[in-house]
Amino acid sequence: MIIESCKLTNFRSHEFFDLECWKETTMISGENGGGKTSILEAIYEGLRGKSFRAVDREILRRGAEFYRVELQYVNGEKIVAVYQKDGKKTFLVGDKKTARLPKKYKYPVVLFEPDDLNLISSSPSHKREYFDRIFSQLDDGYGAAVSRYNKALKQRNELLKAEYATTEAVFSWNVILAKLGAEIWKFREEQVRRINERLTEVYRSIAENEDEVRIFLKKDLEKINESAYLRELENSFSRDKILGHTSFGAHRDNYEFFFNEVAAGGSASRGEVRSIIVALKFIEADIIVEVTGKAPVVLLDDVFSELDETRQKALVYNFKRNQVIITSVNAVEDIETS
Repeated sequence: MIIESCKLTNFRSHEFFDLECWKETTMISGENGGGKTSILEAIYEGLRGKSFRAVDREILRRGAEFYRVELQYVNGEKIVAVYQKDGKKTFLVGDKKTARLPKKYKYPVVLFEPDDLNLISSSPSHKREYFDRIFSQLDDGYGAAVSRYNKALKQRNELLKAEYATTEAVFSWNVILAKLGAEIWKFREEQVRRINERLTEVYRSIAENEDEVRIFLKKDLEKINESAYLRELENSFSRDKILGHTSFGAHRDNYEFFFNEVAAGGSASRGEVRSIIVALKFIEADIIVEVTGKAPVVLLDDVFSELDETRQKALVYNFKRNQVIITSVNAVEDIETS
């Protein structure tokens, strides 16, 4: 066990809520709309320093002046996050107060939401967000690079919309985007390679067949080259100025899933797609352990209702060494894992 308890105050619909985690697996059951997902969201914030769903002002309970999340670890450490109505947010760790959760106090998480089962057919932006959240847990530098890239991209796009926009005006942003974009591409390709090395094997262990699965990172340049990246940005200036946005770069990447060498979105059945996503979650957890040395906390948000018994058993068996917190409309019966 990692987490002992989580206490919420004015967090979404919860005026007060106290979750005690007595076992490795904790079940939170209740009707839809009862705030179950919000509890997982609060735990995620305590572990990672921010929500996986929204910005702080959207989380604050209506009419409240602040919200508070208190996460108590089994080892005695406590993380407290407080957000004030005026927009100020602080974390209290021990006797230290900070504006952000310090890196050394962040703990890895595997989050599984029902919408994840639609990942293969989702938009490129949704898939980028999904994998960025995973990859940022493997390397804080990657998360920082993506954040800086997005800020530079926003500045370049704003300049492109201005009448006085010139190649000289956007040059400095081009240089930043080329450097960060090449770094992001390199990291994404490396992680996709790591996933693909085991994806088919793990998928077959769940689906019990001989199908093959792989992910392809589709990007605007086949080979990673910072100089070529910069050159493409410069060459696309005239087009970008007409469009009012940057038409080349890492912000356009797409993760394409292939099932037996055919696009999975049109060839894999509903059950096969679910097996692919479950396999992806298992691999995510394994890679996190390899990179960080920590077994991630697993948050399962009402996914049992979306999976058949075979995949439920696979999920429970694979995560039997992790602390798991599950939400469900109905209490889930114990599932044999042998």
